Amino acid sequence: MPGRHVTDHQMRLYMKFRQTNSTAVAAAKASISTATAYRIEKDSRLPSQKKAPRERRRADPLADIFQTEVVAMLQAAPGIRAVAIFEEMLRRHPDLGNGVRRTLERRVRSWRAVHGAEQEVIFRQVHEPGRLGLSDFTDMGKAGITIAGQPLDHRLYHFRLAYSGFEHAHVVLGGESFVALAQGLQNALWSLGGAPREHRSDSLSAAFRNLDKDAREDLTRRYDELCGHYGMIPSRNDRGIAHENGSIEGPHGHLKRAIDDAALMRGSSDFGDLACYRRFVDEIVSRVNARNSKRIDIERAELQELPVRRTSDYEEVTVRVTSSGGFTLRKVFYTVPSRLIGHRLRVRLFDDRLDIFIGGTLLVTLPRGRASPSGKHDQVVNYRHVIHSLRRKPMALLNLVYRDQLFPRAAYRHTFDMLMERLPERQACRIMVDLLAMAHERACESELADQLDAALQARRLPDMAALRERFAPDPSRLPNVVVRLAPLNAYEALLGASLTGDAA
Repeated sequence: MPGRHVTDHQMRLYMKFRQTNSTAVAAAKASISTATAYRIEKDSRLPSQKKAPRERRRADPLADIFQTEVVAMLQAAPGIRAVAIFEEMLRRHPDLGNGVRRTLERRVRSWRAVHGAEQEVIFRQVHEPGRLGLSDFTDMGKAGITIAGQPLDHRLYHFRLAYSGFEHAHVVLGGESFVALAQGLQNALWSLGGAPREHRSDSLSAAFRNLDKDAREDLTRRYDELCGHYGMIPSRNDRGIAHENGSIEGPHGHLKRAIDDAALMRGSSDFGDLACYRRFVDEIVSRVNARNSKRIDIERAELQELPVRRTSDYEEVTVRVTSSGGFTLRKVFYTVPSRLIGHRLRVRLFDDRLDIFIGGTLLVTLPRGRASPSGKHDQVVNYRHVIHSLRRKPMALLNLVYRDQLFPRAAYRHTFDMLMERLPERQACRIMVDLLAMAHERACESELADQLDAALQARRLPDMAALRERFAPDPSRLPNVVVRLAPLNAYEALLGASLTGDAA
């Protein structure tokens, strides 16, 4: 009789209701007829079990080659891909056609399930509160983040507690160095308010690759001392086995996708400065921690107490300032105030900055530069450090080694290019040095850059007289105000008169 076929689900419902109801009632509840119910009473097999097995509808296209050729290839090279076998079979047997690819892939998969080699088993672990924290670095090159329009080449240091899922992320501008690990780890622990009993990382393996034996031993000692300062047992997973760090490798992808989604909702992946981007990442991580707040509170109670203070998260080196007005460190030349020429300075090398000391006095903080991957040296130049000497020797600008890095903004560099095109070299250098001096002495670097941009768009040279008038007054024309201090005995006389008046 035509109609809908009874399904396995309906039959199971009927058998369930039949335990407490009559045949008719159970059939009604299962949405089947009473006649069908009586047939089920006689034959308890499921409908799917009554179907005859589906037979082949066409000749097996692999019957002549699978056992003789395909299996031989699988046995000789167990790791070979099914698509490579398919392409080889097409070369050997052009009459096969492209329609057998899926058939071959299914057949290979089935053969490997029966005759293939044993695969590595991932053992899921039970994590105890307060026991394990993990650190790792993840590359953000594909995120497309820009700072003031310039691409930001960076990584994220990522810390995570295995039990509660507490996370902390820190923007790293350099590579996977010990300094970046120490700074990021300590920021995470102090943000968390405690330390786990064990810390696991594979981050140092990247730093080991290009170091000699002594440097590797020094790095290992420093890592052990860092963990010892917080009472953590240091450990590292086996090199090349990423799933041993699975509690943080997986969250890498979640964090990067969250950053991508937030940038799309923000409408732009460009940030005004690095601090703005760091606040953006912190906000995303805080949302993750808010979702896991209950588990984090449970784990926080099991963490070790933090020490009284942080330990160092920088490298310290000594440099000498040369007659060029700076020093070279890690293939990068840095300028400093010229009064330091000839002095030996202590430099604290952080991931994103250099703190310069003479003795125990902090002199200046410089942004950290990095040599290019090709080994080419870089320069970090502040025009304010050299402008006083450049005014006396403006022609030095023409072939200056770090001339491109001297200009604080693109408008200044483009202005110099136009000056060189239209004016003699000596006059172009003189005007450019005067512009830099004006930006420094009158504290108008940004505003002057806007004026230069307007002149560039109009394809006209800068009008120095108009610029000097706009950004007046000229510091050299300011009056010299002399303050004459009154002698102290004058104050004593006033004080004495006041006391005498009060006594009267």
